[in-house]
Amino acid sequence: MSKAKRILIVADIRLKPIKMFLDQMPKLAKGFIRLGHDVRLFSYCSVLSQVSPIESKTFASLLYKSKVDDLLADTVRSYKPDIVYVSFARVLDARTVARMRQAAPNAVFIGGDGDPWPQHHKNRVETAKELDILTATNDGEFLQVYKDAGVRRCVFMPNMCDPDVDRRYEVSNEWKSDILWTGKAGHHAGTDKTLREELVRELAKRENCTLYGCCGRDKIAGINYLYAISGARIGVNANSCKPVRLYSSDRLTHYLACGTFVLAEKMPDGNLLFEGGRHLRYFESVDDFSELADWYLEHETERKKIADAGMEHAHKEFNPAKIAGYLLDLVEKGSYSAPWLTGS
Repeated sequence: MSKAKRILIVADIRLKPIKMFLDQMPKLAKGFIRLGHDVRLFSYCSVLSQVSPIESKTFASLLYKSKVDDLLADTVRSYKPDIVYVSFARVLDARTVARMRQAAPNAVFIGGDGDPWPQHHKNRVETAKELDILTATNDGEFLQVYKDAGVRRCVFMPNMCDPDVDRRYEVSNEWKSDILWTGKAGHHAGTDKTLREELVRELAKRENCTLYGCCGRDKIAGINYLYAISGARIGVNANSCKPVRLYSSDRLTHYLACGTFVLAEKMPDGNLLFEGGRHLRYFESVDDFSELADWYLEHETERKKIADAGMEHAHKEFNPAKIAGYLLDLVEKGSYSAPWLTGS
């Protein structure tokens, strides 16, 4: 970069234990800072809660959103950011972005969407149309929704990990397991039956599988989430939607970065991100998963070799500075270069 930038991140910064190590925004901020830039974070929903005496989120949104937009616009005028990064916080909408643009007409506005089905999230597509650049963690039908809506520039950008915290921990026996699944069995926004639902039902039947957050099992939060991954011999990843090019849950990145051996549902062109047989193993059916899981539980050397390679690859290629650098290239050059863009 030619000079240090001022970068404002506007997001729903989650301090709740369940989201503490899942939130991508603190990681992204760290990446920008390590590249020599100044970063300020504006937690949109937290400010809404502070200015509203009403506990109801719906009424607070209706009555006090304009006040939050005023405070945000004041922040933008005072900070004069070169770049505004917008993560799609609840209630934030196209009017919010327009207010920020008035306050910083020369700033570049870039947004990031890590969710499937953008059309099912209120205001999301319309908000994206106010941005200069939209990045999404898929290069398939969900990104196409934005393109079809006329969003200026739509680009794939993968999830990141933070090797400082997303790493393999030495854990006690309480966190050790043969097979680990974390998360829901399905997703309310999906309409099609998925491999994930069938797979989770099968995992729940296995005595050697530990599940969190589904099938009546407790959720896991905070640092315990990373401990559970570190203690698992096999971590399982499957998406809440049908396979989409280069799309996977951020669970996949967490699992790889924390050093478990990963069995992941196959995604189109997934080898451009993580090479099957080297960084992880892909499966296409429940039977395929079961065969692979049983084999790797019996072949520790092979399991450990792939787990180590996957962790090293995640830390090297998907760390905050790397992803922040790609975003800055998008802003300055209009594009970025990475192995997964081959053939896209």
